[in-house]
Amino acid sequence: MQLLYEIFDEQFILASTRILIALILSGLIGFERELKNQSAGFRTHILVGVGSCLMMILSLYGFEDFINKYQNVRFDPARIPSYVISGIGFLGAGTIIVNGMTIRGLTTAASIWAVAGLGLVIGVGMYKEAILTTIVILLSLAFLNKFEGIFHKGKGKITFQILIGPKMNLGNLLEILNKSEISIRKLQVEKDVGIDRNILIQLDNDPNIDKTLLYNQLLQMEHVKQVNIKQ
Repeated sequence: MQLLYEIFDEQFILASTRILIALILSGLIGFERELKNQSAGFRTHILVGVGSCLMMILSLYGFEDFINKYQNVRFDPARIPSYVISGIGFLGAGTIIVNGMTIRGLTTAASIWAVAGLGLVIGVGMYKEAILTTIVILLSLAFLNKFEGIFHKGKGKITFQILIGPKMNLGNLLEILNKSEISIRKLQVEKDVGIDRNILIQLDNDPNIDKTLLYNQLLQMEHVKQVNIKQ
C-alpha cells in the first residue's frame, strides 16, 4: 500500500490529469481532421498534443531536485517549450502538399501547430484557456470552411478535365491558356490512370471565354486523349 502511495503521489496525479486532458482536447481536433480525410488525423494530433504537454511538465517539474540541490543553479522553464513550438514546424511542413498550382494541407499544418500550443498550455495548468481554445479551433475548422464555400458560391467556375499521355509537356498546355489570356484559378495533377495522367484546370466562368474553341484547341493537342468540361 505504501508503494502505491509513493507511485501515485500528488505530482503524478497532477501530471496524469494534464496528459489526459491534452489527449482529449487534441483528440477532438484530430478527429475533425480525420473526418475530412487529412494526412494528419486523430493519432497525429494526439501524439503532438500529449507530447507537448509532457515537455511542458518536464520543463516545470523535471529539474526541481537538481535546482533544490544546487542553490546557484537557475533554470528558465520557457526554454523547452520554445523549442517545441519551433521544432513542430517540420511535422506541419510534412502535411503540406504542393501539386502544380494547388497547395493542400495548410489548415492541417496550422492545426498541428495549434495543438502543440494547446499541449503546452495544458501542461502548465491553464485548463480553462485550453478548453476555450479547443472550442474556437473546432468551430473554425467545422464552420469557416462552409462560410468560405458560401462566399465563393456566387463566383462561377468552370473545370476542364484533361486526360494526357506520358509524353505530354504541361508547358504546351499552359501556353495555349496564356495565349487565350485565361486566368487559371487552380491546376491540379490527379492520380495516374495507368500510364496516363488526369489534369484538372479550374477557370473563372468568364462569358468572354469561348469554351467550345478552347475545348477544340485542347483536344487537338498532341498526346491529349480526352477533354471533359465540368461546371
